[in-house]
Amino acid sequence: MQLPLRYRGLAAATLLSAAAASCSPTQAAPPPANQPSQVSGEHTAAAVSGDPVIAAAGDIACDASSGAYNGGRGTADRCRQRAVSDLLVGTGVDAVLPLGDNQYERGSLEDFRRSYDASWGRVLSRTHPVPGNHEYGVSGASGYFSYFGARAGAPSRGYYSYNVGAWHLIALNSECGHIGGCGTGSAQERWLKADLAANRRACTLAYWHRPRFSSGAHGSDASYRVFWNDLYAAGADVVLAGHDHDYERFAPQTPDGRADANRGIREFVVGTGGSRHNDFRTRAANSQVRDSRSFGVLRLTLHPGGYDWKFVPAAGDGFHDSGSARCH
Repeated sequence: MQLPLRYRGLAAATLLSAAAASCSPTQAAPPPANQPSQVSGEHTAAAVSGDPVIAAAGDIACDASSGAYNGGRGTADRCRQRAVSDLLVGTGVDAVLPLGDNQYERGSLEDFRRSYDASWGRVLSRTHPVPGNHEYGVSGASGYFSYFGARAGAPSRGYYSYNVGAWHLIALNSECGHIGGCGTGSAQERWLKADLAANRRACTLAYWHRPRFSSGAHGSDASYRVFWNDLYAAGADVVLAGHDHDYERFAPQTPDGRADANRGIREFVVGTGGSRHNDFRTRAANSQVRDSRSFGVLRLTLHPGGYDWKFVPAAGDGFHDSGSARCH
């Protein structure tokens, strides 16, 4: 297995972090704290000191009517959303990124209130979500947008961007059929290109629900090649996704899936938020690390010139993965 480069040389760069540490929108005058602009699709996040830490996972909260829900405690292999959310409470996480399918099975507002709210809802004030296919189990993902409110972006779009420290973060909506498409020239793709063109941060991370590349049950999805084309052209560094109920880390690669250590984007699939696991199928090219037995979150420390990653398992689970890399 090829190991990633360990992150080096950040000591000098940390001199810049004090000026870059606040989380703020990048274009229009900012809306009130933690409220995205409904016009520009921008977001704000709480100000942090030092190099910020974000945590991400998708495929999270079981339906409270599930036999495995067990009063929110779950079982050994299902409905572990409470145990995973314990990794987010009082652990120095500055921003939480739910990667879609945040509430099963239909994502109604009542479902969110009964299950998600009692677990991941404990860090709602630091949350910047994206929707998954299960959120659209009710028309227009109305339960999702009602629960998260303005922090989920405009209900007609569900995509937005914001800054965390020296990084620019872009939340995209992979449920293309519900928002007018994701292809070249779509409203979301035009917005993405404009957002990337306006970005002045050195490092960029994007996230959405369905992965472009995956060895999991759903596999790779070329529908999101357009996103990757734009992100790759702009020098983006990291993509996060869920949908497949497993953890997988890829080597940096091009939109076509060719290894590219110099300009490639590293993808993490983190469908480990608590719901359940699925087994892997055929190993995808450039896949470096895979696990389908542990629940947990991917914790990223965002330095001014790079990042550290660490998969943190829920209590009782034993898988770990960690490393560091520079931004382009």
